[in-house]
Amino acid sequence: MKYLSEQHIREIGTDWHGLADVVQQASALLREGETSQPVKPYLRYRNLKNRIIAMPAFVGGNINTAGIKWIASFPGNIEKQIPRAHATIILNEADTGIPFAILNTGAVSAIRTAAVTGAVIRKYLSLNTCDNLSFGIIGFGPIGRMHLSMIDALWGDQLKHIYIFDLRQPDLQSIPAHLQSKVIICDDWQTAFENSKIFITCTVSSGRYINSIPSKGTLHLNVSLRDYEPSFLQHVDRMVVDDWEEICRENTDVEQMHLQHGLTEDQTFNISQCLLDNAVLDDAADSVVMFNPMGMAIFDIAVARYYFDRSEQLNIGQSLN
Repeated sequence: MKYLSEQHIREIGTDWHGLADVVQQASALLREGETSQPVKPYLRYRNLKNRIIAMPAFVGGNINTAGIKWIASFPGNIEKQIPRAHATIILNEADTGIPFAILNTGAVSAIRTAAVTGAVIRKYLSLNTCDNLSFGIIGFGPIGRMHLSMIDALWGDQLKHIYIFDLRQPDLQSIPAHLQSKVIICDDWQTAFENSKIFITCTVSSGRYINSIPSKGTLHLNVSLRDYEPSFLQHVDRMVVDDWEEICRENTDVEQMHLQHGLTEDQTFNISQCLLDNAVLDDAADSVVMFNPMGMAIFDIAVARYYFDRSEQLNIGQSLN
């Protein structure tokens, strides 16, 4: 069995083009029926703001791997100066069930999150011309910083500005030097919202606050899931989710849009339709597009397998006897 730590993942690095391709591949396998992922259970106890989630899945095709991610999210950790999220992934041989790898790091989970966002943005921009490409990132913790890394790698040469807002105002010096001339640290979320073509929420907000009218021709990536007022639905022309059954629960914005404003599954597109069918995101200059990803275990297993394979190629990691 191989053991991969956060340091090992850093040594391997992040090829964002390759990681977006992995998401694309897993989405195709999902459509083909070559995946399995039961609805993930949430373990809660004592402080119900905390949760530990089990995310099992099988991904077929050339990936051909089963496994599970066990991820804890404890928002109060931030006040203790320790990470909010901690995750471990176990990979099993699909044909025998034998475990062959443990990835003990939250980095893979964060990378998966940004890789899914990157795959959606890549598809969107391949179908829609954007001369002045500006991004907004709300929340600049580990997930926000991972998204900045992904944006820089995939669209750094095309960037006009990146607007960043966090309640704990980031220091511009914490931004990579080559991006500092393009990054604007905002005093409020509205500034980022109003000036961004592509707007990404990466917060741990416990209360919804986004209630402004969006501009047409904008893409909203609701990564943190609990930032938009349910009434925002009236402004959305194309609603995309990764999986309806997963996301319409746990007090997500989508669940509240469903309960308060009647949003139904047949009014949404899923991740496979989004990435594989051009019609979902094509010709969106006069549309507001919103993507809500609950997080799918098939992507965690696919990305973890990608890192295992890279570790074998690069001879990185620790063997456990």
